[in-house]
Amino acid sequence: MPNRLAAESSPYLRQHAENPVDWWPWSAEAFAEAQRRGVPVLLSVGYSTCHWCHVMAHESFEDEQTAALMNANFVNVKVDREERPDVDAVYMAATQALTGQGGWPMTVFLTPDAEPFYAGTYFPPQDAHGMPSFRRVLASLTEVWTNRREQALGNAKALTEHIREASAPRPSSGPLPEDALARAVGNLWRVYDDHLGGFGRAPKFPAPTTLDFLLTQPEGRDMALHTLTKMSEGGIYDQLGGGFHRYSVDAQWLVPHFEKMLYDNAQLVRTLLHAFQLTGREDYAQTARETLDYLEREMLSPQGGFYSAQDADTHTERGGVEGLTFTWTPNEIREVLEAAGLGADTDLVLRAYGVTDAGNFADPHQPSYGSRNVLHLPTPLRALSRDLGPEVAARLAAAKAVLFAARQTRAQPHTDDKVLTSWNGLALAAFADAGRILGEPHYLELARQNADFVRRELRRPDGTLLHTFKDGQAKVTGLLEDHALYGLGLVALFQAGGDLTHLHWARELWEIVRRDYWDDAAGVFYATGGEAETLLTRQAQGFDSAVISDNAAAALLGLWMNRYFADPEAEKIAGRVVESFAGDMLTAAGGFGGLWQAAAFWQAPHTEIAIIGTPPQRAPLERVVAEQFLPFTALTPAEEGGTLPVLEGRSGGGQAYVCVQMTCGLPTKDAQVLKEQLKALP
Repeated sequence: MPNRLAAESSPYLRQHAENPVDWWPWSAEAFAEAQRRGVPVLLSVGYSTCHWCHVMAHESFEDEQTAALMNANFVNVKVDREERPDVDAVYMAATQALTGQGGWPMTVFLTPDAEPFYAGTYFPPQDAHGMPSFRRVLASLTEVWTNRREQALGNAKALTEHIREASAPRPSSGPLPEDALARAVGNLWRVYDDHLGGFGRAPKFPAPTTLDFLLTQPEGRDMALHTLTKMSEGGIYDQLGGGFHRYSVDAQWLVPHFEKMLYDNAQLVRTLLHAFQLTGREDYAQTARETLDYLEREMLSPQGGFYSAQDADTHTERGGVEGLTFTWTPNEIREVLEAAGLGADTDLVLRAYGVTDAGNFADPHQPSYGSRNVLHLPTPLRALSRDLGPEVAARLAAAKAVLFAARQTRAQPHTDDKVLTSWNGLALAAFADAGRILGEPHYLELARQNADFVRRELRRPDGTLLHTFKDGQAKVTGLLEDHALYGLGLVALFQAGGDLTHLHWARELWEIVRRDYWDDAAGVFYATGGEAETLLTRQAQGFDSAVISDNAAAALLGLWMNRYFADPEAEKIAGRVVESFAGDMLTAAGGFGGLWQAAAFWQAPHTEIAIIGTPPQRAPLERVVAEQFLPFTALTPAEEGGTLPVLEGRSGGGQAYVCVQMTCGLPTKDAQVLKEQLKALP
């Protein structure tokens, strides 16, 4: 019989609905049951596209004997970390405190009062690689709870107090030193891989917030541009279908962990678009287009929301095989090309994509599938064209289309089709920026549709947002990340489309952020607030995970509100956030790209560009602006003067006003004159 998870909307929870484990969703009822039975809670946290979550589920949660041990001695609770990032953050802090590391699946043992006393991540079915088997862990903790309960309760109290102390904001470090931005760049240079791009050794993660910050700093741009180039040529980028995989298991960006996340791709699109503005290099724009097209093709719901993720595994009759959809043997490529009449180009394609008989990847859990090839570009396309002739690009494009069409007939990875408001804010910003920077209205229309969807399905009558949407049901009280990131997406949408409704909605979300999440005494934003469930502690995060931190997003939103609405209190709050985390920011080699962007924005001169007129009248002037990288400039396209300070008294069909520190130059209708004015901006 299905367990309680069958009634949940989360795809991850539903994946476990047929387990013999008597799972509960996270709820007060689960902890009440633990109190009634006098047993601990086994909390298992993961997400639907997590490879090792699938492995542990198959090895342990589908095993009748293991499930019997779990059911007899624990109340078992499953949490989708994407649906409940607040729960995940609290118990990840406990896991990291106990083990020195974190990750998913996360396994935490709690008292019936929800206090953790033991934690780990993946546990194998048998003792292996220095790790105890999951059954051994279950038996040991059952013995501790039965015979040494006071010790377990004491450990839980001590760990809970440690988490609360660690979560408490540190006193402000005071004003940033004058050379703070230069020091941040210097810290990144020390861990930068100047040969392969990226930071540190394997595994390598995209770190889009760090790259975005570096693009704003002339001394750091080479790091960002080189990294984007190497990533786009590597296997971490889907060379046929577009989009970036989660991370590279090696230092070369060659072999990825094959899951694809909405947040990685949405953030990297904006980074690529900014790189295109800075350099004019079409390859950055093309990679952005291909990634956007992937998101539209495979991650866009009929209602206009974007799904959260796609699995690393391809599911077969023999179980999940990592990367099977995306990898190739030479014979598979040869057969596809010959069937399409492109057999003569087989050797070129094999060379271009680094395909060999030896292969470069094999799933260790499925050795029968042998070694296969992750497609990558060992030689950049421009170099191949130089060596083999200019027609190479067209031949490869034809082969690429044929290979992709053939790949689409294969079994495809599972898509987690829940919609998360925060991550949709990132996608909204990406499509809005693409519509503006690339001059492609279709992307802007998708952004508008997303805003309409969120307003219709995820905005409550009081203006607050809900966190997740699935199967027509929106639920989970919105978090700081939802309001701040969606607010930033709306700012980008206003800059691209000129609809003041979107900017005023962003302001509404800022007011909610300030009211429900800001702690004036501490000088930080908390992740939860308002009607959110009370957990062991409230988190105030400044360190970026794979997504820009919620404090950084809130600070950036506050700075935009000051630029557009002359709200000095919003700017003051943003500055206090930066100063609250400054001590860590100045010593860390990465991880604070979002707050460094906020710091650079905070220190930047106030610059605004108002372009007044109908959309056709504005278009030539807007194209000039779109060609420039102006990360901290308030772009204000409008039909006519309005209530925004930068619009007051402005008029004229197709005129641009460039303003610095509240002083505006003479308006112009001439695109060339506007270009010269933009070059003179500080």
